Amino acid sequence: MVERKRLLDFLPHLVLLLGIAIVAFPVYVAFVASTWDAATISNGQMPLRPGPYFLENYYRTIFVGTSSSTREPVGTMMLNSLIMAMCIALGKIAISLISAFAVVYFRFPFRMAAFWIIFMTLMLPVEVRIFPTYKIVADLRLLDTFAGLTIPLIASATATLLFRQFFMTVPDELVEASKIDGAGPMKFFFDTLVPLSITSVAAMFVVQFIYGWNQYLWPLLITTKDNMQTIVIGIKKMIVTQDALTEWQLAMATAILAMLPPVIVVVVMQKLFVKGLVETEK
Repeated sequence: MVERKRLLDFLPHLVLLLGIAIVAFPVYVAFVASTWDAATISNGQMPLRPGPYFLENYYRTIFVGTSSSTREPVGTMMLNSLIMAMCIALGKIAISLISAFAVVYFRFPFRMAAFWIIFMTLMLPVEVRIFPTYKIVADLRLLDTFAGLTIPLIASATATLLFRQFFMTVPDELVEASKIDGAGPMKFFFDTLVPLSITSVAAMFVVQFIYGWNQYLWPLLITTKDNMQTIVIGIKKMIVTQDALTEWQLAMATAILAMLPPVIVVVVMQKLFVKGLVETEK
């Protein structure tokens, strides 16, 4: 029985290790490729150990520039992507918190109709409403601006639904206690609801940050200047049609750099992220 139990304990770990190896190996190969020169990668004989060009390739990628197709250095692209992801994540959370607060704690005509209209926008992603959204942004002269990159993507029905469901679990006694203490609606919101929602906010921040960081179609449409392009667009532009012209070592270095901010956000906020998604008592 003891041996059988050990075997049953070992099998899940073996499957987990295999899964990690399958996911991590391509990332390792990309990192190794980013440390060699173009000739070593092009001849198809790249070894599976890091090369001697690590500092040179990453310095050129971050501060100098990559190729004729991406004249801006990756450092500028990463800054653009970071600003876009942060604005989208924080904007979605702020708007969703306020809208969920209004739906749950205020009684006004067509309150549930308003909520269901918000919920129905889940069926209208950016790809569906891309033309009218682009037309409005162009008419407002927001092309090649951070406002144009972020404002059309800020509203989030998913976050509104998450916060609404959490607010409905808050005991009514807290509302009554706040009224007795003379607290108004906004004081109750900032002093009671927001602190209670920290884990939900953290979980939603991770999801929305990655969503904003990985955006491709929308930045591709509304950015025409090199200094406004995001890192996801930069990676695509570096891989040119003629394979001989692609600087693969710099493309792989850019891919590795593009993975770092989302990974850091997930690692730093891992506990709050898991707690905000799976625990009912927050």
